[in-house]
Amino acid sequence: MEQKEHFHGSDLEKIEQVYGIKKEDIISFSANVNPLGISYKLKNELASHIDAITSYPDREYTSLRKAIAEYIDTDAADILVGNGSTELISLAIQFIHPKKACILGPTYSEYEHEISLSGGQIHYFALEETDDFLLNESRLCQALTPDFDLLVLCNPNNPTSTQIHQDKMRTILEHCKKQNIFVMVDETYVEFSEEYDSVTSVPLTRCYDNLMVLRGISKFFAAPGLRLGYAICGNRSFVEKMNAFKNPWTINSLASVAGEIMFRDDKYIRQTTELIFSERKRICNLLDKHKDSFKYYQPHANFILLRSLKENVTSERLFEAAIQKGLMIRDCSSFTFLDNHFIRFCFMKKENNDALLSVLLSQFHS
Repeated sequence: MEQKEHFHGSDLEKIEQVYGIKKEDIISFSANVNPLGISYKLKNELASHIDAITSYPDREYTSLRKAIAEYIDTDAADILVGNGSTELISLAIQFIHPKKACILGPTYSEYEHEISLSGGQIHYFALEETDDFLLNESRLCQALTPDFDLLVLCNPNNPTSTQIHQDKMRTILEHCKKQNIFVMVDETYVEFSEEYDSVTSVPLTRCYDNLMVLRGISKFFAAPGLRLGYAICGNRSFVEKMNAFKNPWTINSLASVAGEIMFRDDKYIRQTTELIFSERKRICNLLDKHKDSFKYYQPHANFILLRSLKENVTSERLFEAAIQKGLMIRDCSSFTFLDNHFIRFCFMKKENNDALLSVLLSQFHS
């Protein structure tokens, strides 16, 4: 069957309609969600907090912000919570109301969508495939002229799985501060990085008042349905104004309690990183044996970007081969700067990863 459209990791109902495969039978390598499922503590404890829904949430979400502050080692007063990181991206862009924004590409499309809705002009700074999509911060700073008022970075980046270390981020932030450019860093995938401490920009929020870091629980904590996100910004005036600007109670009582529980589930956090770190290394080693078929770009998130090296093995063909086996990958041809030879898939459990690689590699030998 010819692929009708590009499917997002949450589009299982559409897949079900187009391909006739029950969504329960699909293993999604496209959603980038932790394969362990939700926090063990959350499974055991959330039901006992059901009475929380009989009351309005605390307008300040004090306990939740305290739990987040402990988890990321920052001050609770610097934290703003919202209905998923998507709401906070939208809220920040509406509040900043940029006239001209710079986005690194290829990247997550929601940034462009929200900036366009606010009436802002968008300039894409291309991450070069010849540089393995690694950021050249000097070239970026040269491109960031005073007519920009917003820079959006995804770190690690989706779909390239590349990352920016703190030393490079400091260089970017220093330049942006001089140019009066606000910097929004989306760290949805940073907890999957083996170099977390030297990659996260959370500590930099104490030094730069033009920085906001965004996080969520959808991917690492496998809870996209809870819709819980948070932002960290050391500019207290900015946080207070954002809080006054947003609607109250956008996080329901159970989601708030769930956040407090999962951020303290040390066993789950440790097992997640052990699984992703080991599978990421193992899959890269396996792909190294097939350099005539694929090129991959060194991954630091829980997913990997691959380019088919065979002209007739396109992303559409690979998507079709995988979905017919109930395995859903991401055809990346809809991303800015990528063509129909790029795919992305996340790291699942070993047996599922092996099944997917077997299907993908079979297309190069058929």
